Amino acid sequence: MSRQTARAGDPRKVNGELFTLTYGALVAQLLRDYEDDEEVNKQLEKMGYNIGVRLIEDFLARSNTSRCNDFRETSDIISRLGFKMYLGITPVISNWSPAGDEFSLLIENNPLSDFVELPEGHTALNYSNILCGVLKGALEMVQMDVDVWFVQDQLKGDNITEIRLKFIKRLDDAVPAGED
Repeated sequence: MSRQTARAGDPRKVNGELFTLTYGALVAQLLRDYEDDEEVNKQLEKMGYNIGVRLIEDFLARSNTSRCNDFRETSDIISRLGFKMYLGITPVISNWSPAGDEFSLLIENNPLSDFVELPEGHTALNYSNILCGVLKGALEMVQMDVDVWFVQDQLKGDNITEIRLKFIKRLDDAVPAGED
């Protein structure tokens, strides 16, 4: 009984730590399977994209947000609600382009990289690349085509983790063939 109460705490923290450790095992397995950092990066982004495509419905239902009017509003929702809801962090929005079509998310403490050191010889690995895929997939489901990439990564010795998002175009609402 005393063991159980000693472990009792915030279930979100326990779930977050479990996710972090499980994610680390996933990346390690991908490294063994592909043996190429660029291919692992592609696989992580692809997995993230598939998660983002499905996660957006949950996010919209739980957050009760309406359609964003522009990319600035979208950036605020991503930072203030999305990251907070699923990772328990709030990245800083920074480095807007003059055209207002590109910005950075600055992450001081990336929960995916807790307990992680990049293995030697894997300098091209973007360990948290799944986040880029999640953002791309989720935004595509709300008719926004974006490019998403890592600019800086604390695991590579940078002071902060920076993810860059660039708005490409608004996608047309499409009805699947035969469902009109």
